[in-house]
Amino acid sequence: MGFLIRWVFAFVLLAATYNPTAWNFVRWSLDNYETNLSMTVLFGLILLVGYIIYLRATLRSIGVFGMVLILAVVGTILWVLFDQGVISLDNPTVNTWIAIVALSIVLAIGLSWSIVRRRLTGQTDVDDIDE
Repeated sequence: MGFLIRWVFAFVLLAATYNPTAWNFVRWSLDNYETNLSMTVLFGLILLVGYIIYLRATLRSIGVFGMVLILAVVGTILWVLFDQGVISLDNPTVNTWIAIVALSIVLAIGLSWSIVRRRLTGQTDVDDIDE
């Protein structure tokens, strides 16, 4: 259940930033930055904080190689689904949603990996102190 919650938050973060509907930060900010600059900056910073939390945790737990590897596995699953006729890639709107789901899976696995590793190996992670 914890992974599902992490995935939902990653999906919401990515979809709130950009999606094929009119309800996303990118389109809203481009239409309203002249009249609502303070709100645009505030919402942009809130999204940035979310990305920093997810990306930092993902990079610390699985690294860039792990992110690429998970994205390759998700991409290969999509390829198999396409080859088997389960999904079609003709619709750009559907393709955007598929990309959002794929990227959110990578972020959710990255955020959950330390927990999974600790349960599998019994080892506890110790964070490095930067100071």
